[in-house]
Amino acid sequence: MRTTLHLLKVVTILLLGALLSAAPQHRTALAGQGALHIVYPEFWPFFVRQDNGEMSGFFFEIVNTALEEMEIRAVWTTYPWKRCQANVQNGKSDAMITFPSAERLKYTVTHKDPFYLKELKVFTYTGHPQLDLIEKIQTLDDIRAAGLLVITYAGNGWADTNIATRGIEVYTTPQLPNVWRMLALKRGDIVIEWPPAAWPDIYQVGVEKVVVETDVRVESMPFHLMIGKNSPYAGRMKEFNTIIRRMRKDGTIERIVRSYTNLPATEAP
Repeated sequence: MRTTLHLLKVVTILLLGALLSAAPQHRTALAGQGALHIVYPEFWPFFVRQDNGEMSGFFFEIVNTALEEMEIRAVWTTYPWKRCQANVQNGKSDAMITFPSAERLKYTVTHKDPFYLKELKVFTYTGHPQLDLIEKIQTLDDIRAAGLLVITYAGNGWADTNIATRGIEVYTTPQLPNVWRMLALKRGDIVIEWPPAAWPDIYQVGVEKVVVETDVRVESMPFHLMIGKNSPYAGRMKEFNTIIRRMRKDGTIERIVRSYTNLPATEAP
């Protein structure tokens, strides 16, 4: 009897010891994962850091809301767009938010469903001699057929994938606001951009009386959270996608977008 009781005590002590030693290891593993470091270019109303240090913008709010539900703390750092991509590619940062081009997918993973579809429209300058032809554009191939030159900014992955590959002539400028200066100076024929983001830059560079927004819609650009393949968070994209789908279904994403743009949200089907 004493032998049996002694054995039970030994087993109980061993089990308690195993449980106590396992708990700290689990906490250490989670703590070692650290924050998710996201890099972004200042681009209102997608993401921007206010003077008080707080982040705002509807891309920021959508992604941060989903990450908070996943109990992931995100640290947001702003860089020029080319450096953002380079930092994720070389592992200095974990993630960025952008269009999932074939080149970016070589070093990142992402979720299935875009959290936002950005509707792209055609802009030109006042008095363009081919304005009637521009207003008849229905597809990107129509731009090539018309022989129009597209102005864009360096690092625009969507343009690299969808414009240059079609044989459309492209004029590239290093900084996004310069796109509108170049259009006003007639260095090209058209710019393809999302209107709520375009007009603040157009006003900033003072060419609002020269630039014309047409009614031509050519594409919807999908936006994703893209995480470097070597990031400790790379395996959690399915979970992120599930939350994004629910946020779209229950109207959360639409409410966030409307609060910044006063426009209907353009979301994935």
